[in-house]
Amino acid sequence: MNDISKEERHAMRDAFSRLLAEQAGEKALRDAIATSHGYDENLWKTMSEMGLLGLIVDPKYGGVGGDAQLLEDLMEEAGAHLLCSPFISTAVIAASLISASSDESLKTELLTSICNGTKIFAIAATGKNGLWTNDDISIKARKNGDQWVLDGVASFVLHAEKADHLLVFALADEDTLVFQIDHDAVEIQKLDTNDPTLRLSKVIVSNTSANVLTDVGKVAIERALDLAKVALAGEHAGGAKTIFDMTVEYLKTRYQFGRQIGSYQSLKHIAADMLIEVESAASAARHAAKMLAQGSPESKTFISLAAFACADAYRDVSAQAIQLHGGIAYTWEHPAHLYWRRARTGMWLFGSSDQHREEYLTCLETI
Repeated sequence: MNDISKEERHAMRDAFSRLLAEQAGEKALRDAIATSHGYDENLWKTMSEMGLLGLIVDPKYGGVGGDAQLLEDLMEEAGAHLLCSPFISTAVIAASLISASSDESLKTELLTSICNGTKIFAIAATGKNGLWTNDDISIKARKNGDQWVLDGVASFVLHAEKADHLLVFALADEDTLVFQIDHDAVEIQKLDTNDPTLRLSKVIVSNTSANVLTDVGKVAIERALDLAKVALAGEHAGGAKTIFDMTVEYLKTRYQFGRQIGSYQSLKHIAADMLIEVESAASAARHAAKMLAQGSPESKTFISLAAFACADAYRDVSAQAIQLHGGIAYTWEHPAHLYWRRARTGMWLFGSSDQHREEYLTCLETI
């Protein structure tokens, strides 16, 4: 049971916001893009020291013991600052899956390593179609004596190149299981992305020995991916709010023909529409997090709603922001295009916007 108060949540969010403002500004972001692994290792270390990597991990393993609401709160700040790090793969999905295991010795070892920032996890969960569903898992698991062996390919694997371990979703007869594999045991092929802050790879396993996470099956996988969708929705909401604020400030300070461009009625209407999308995205993300934290039977409905609503809002707001900034926003030197790239990439991460919309409609039909 989570016992973190609303005031404590806000205090953690404020502390995270200050950290990102100090260490994750635009220059730091561009420096991270230029590295081989795509994130600031010093910032990652500081995040571990603040307890952020153990956000959803039980305190007995060194974590904070937070819930989906705390996660969504902090991810809004991450989105606002375009944080590029293996946070969702390691501190959200991996932490959730490992926490569901019944192997106490494994949990103690791996969860502690996540909390103290010494281990990075990549998640090999989907195939070439990027559906992030059971039907799109293309890795097969089979028993060879007492040892599990994996064969197949996973795509869109986040931060695999720098990861110490991979958690691999694999089909074993009628079951879906999760396996742990060391980085050196797989072949990793880097994928090109529109968003330079996001590192994606294809992972190939061939007759590869793996350790199964005991008692981690479809229910635990669904829970982990629900947390990831809430986290991503929060990131989208935070990013949309920031690029909107940036655009409004530009409209106030940019003059043409001796007149403030924000005074034009047509631009005011566009900005008003953007604000509605920004506020709607934040509302959807926060409500989905609340429902998941409370264990509501309707949580799946609201998670699907937040997943497509926040993705669509971020796409639309960032695109309009570029239009309102004019030609300067298309240049590499201006940050607007970085938000647009993040928004475009996020539209299919953990499932496409259209896919989440269909899931939402299906949920409504069963109510």
